[in-house]
Amino acid sequence: MEQPDQWTEGAGPFTTRLTWSPPGGGTAVWESRPARRRGIVAVRPPGAVGARQVSADGPVLARLRRLNAVAATAFIIGGALFAAGAAVAQFGSGDATTCASIYFAGGLFFNTGGYLSLLQVVNAPRHVPGGEGALVARRWRWWSYEPMRVDWLSAFVLFAGTLVFAVDLLDSFLQGLTVQQINRLIWAPDVIGCVLFLISGHLAFVEICHGRPCIRQRNLGWWIVAVNQLGSVLFMVSALAAYTRPATGSLINADIANWGTLTGALCFSAGGILQHYEHP
Repeated sequence: MEQPDQWTEGAGPFTTRLTWSPPGGGTAVWESRPARRRGIVAVRPPGAVGARQVSADGPVLARLRRLNAVAATAFIIGGALFAAGAAVAQFGSGDATTCASIYFAGGLFFNTGGYLSLLQVVNAPRHVPGGEGALVARRWRWWSYEPMRVDWLSAFVLFAGTLVFAVDLLDSFLQGLTVQQINRLIWAPDVIGCVLFLISGHLAFVEICHGRPCIRQRNLGWWIVAVNQLGSVLFMVSALAAYTRPATGSLINADIANWGTLTGALCFSAGGILQHYEHP
């Protein structure tokens, strides 16, 4: 229940920003993304004009930097490999097995980046309710179940999407499939994975915009979310164009499928590059 001296913002059951009056006076503001990504809380002491940023302790910040660096690198490499696979498919410089192998390698990096994104949430420092604005870290965990946190839900759905893509990528190695089997074993998981990516991106916007539509041109986190969501949209366009027509056995539009994958993958790589700069 919300206390008289604190104010919450968010959407539905999710709290993305909390403002309260510490026991010593002044104002403290916790925001979900800055706290978990950069380990900071904004605190305005009594009588002060502006707020100052209070950081978590050194070991916690070092942990955040390591997780962020590895996750960002995984998305950069995964996106680059997907773009390479789409280029090979579009320009005919390799056979279907070569394309599938490149995509599969990229998928492994996406799996890694997705799980590390979840670990970033699971091991993020937490604020002390009603305290002076400090962030404290729990012991290291490999997993948690916190569906009432929008950051956890976004990261979990993203990781689930990468796992569904893994099914699609594995099935793409199968030979001699009928059109119906191709659409069921390869195309359907592809579409489901794209839907999960889009849902994850929407939840990320909910977190950073506190449940309202927003454009934050000076906010690096907003740009990361926006670029990744654009990549998810392009992946969905690619997936829809890759449906195999039962009557002809050909894709709806192979060019759109390949270019959608290529440009979407480059968006994920760009998002990973930007993510390298969103650290404590």
